Amino acid sequence: MNRPRGYAGRDYLGLGVAGLAEHCAPEGLRERKKAATRRALGIAAIRLAVQRGLDNVLVEDIAAAAGVSPRTFNNYFGSKYEAICALAMERSLLMGAELRSRPPGEPLMEAITNAVTVPYAPATRVPDKEWLDGVRLVIKSTALQGEYLRTQHAAQQALAQAIADRIGVDLETDMFPAVMAGAVAAAIQVAHERWLRSDPPVALAPLIRKALGELRYPLAPNPADSDGLADSEPGCDPHPRTPILAIQPPIQSE
Repeated sequence: MNRPRGYAGRDYLGLGVAGLAEHCAPEGLRERKKAATRRALGIAAIRLAVQRGLDNVLVEDIAAAAGVSPRTFNNYFGSKYEAICALAMERSLLMGAELRSRPPGEPLMEAITNAVTVPYAPATRVPDKEWLDGVRLVIKSTALQGEYLRTQHAAQQALAQAIADRIGVDLETDMFPAVMAGAVAAAIQVAHERWLRSDPPVALAPLIRKALGELRYPLAPNPADSDGLADSEPGCDPHPRTPILAIQPPIQSE
């Protein structure tokens, strides 16, 4: 199968893949080479799965596309499904690293939003519909669901730990970081689902930021219960909401 018209460099899925290399480069030549090989295998796995269909891709195909042997592939991944999900895991690790590096005085939700959107910064390209249809089929494959769920769980745990580190609490005893990480993960998932359903296709990055923005005002009443307040004076919010930015994270007791 010819590559879809939506192919653009290495950002195969419009997910910011092209930006991961520069942000995730580890220290040391050996570690950088290993990271580059892992990333190349992940990119090849996604590209081939979208082009050919998940069932028509073998480990040998992925290894050949990445320029390594099947034995090398097996040193990095236990299956083609794990390879396909590898870039999602890499993005989650980058989010955690970015959150830890945000300025100390930055409000928590703002810091989280800025950290989460870094891996998706290059994902401003609107994907080709044919390519997006292929991505949708891959992601909805039942064979991939188990690995995808494991990746989501690991990503959420990594973000929870980063939140705990930032606010100085113990993840084992404090629920707040895990709750926040779960909410952020849900927002990202909703944005991905909206992106996959979009017709015509849209860029993913703006959807991610918009979904995270919804977490700033999570306590909105149902507009149907407004009792006509929608006709209030201009400039008045008929549905006052408490910004999550105003909700203080728990303070670790001494």
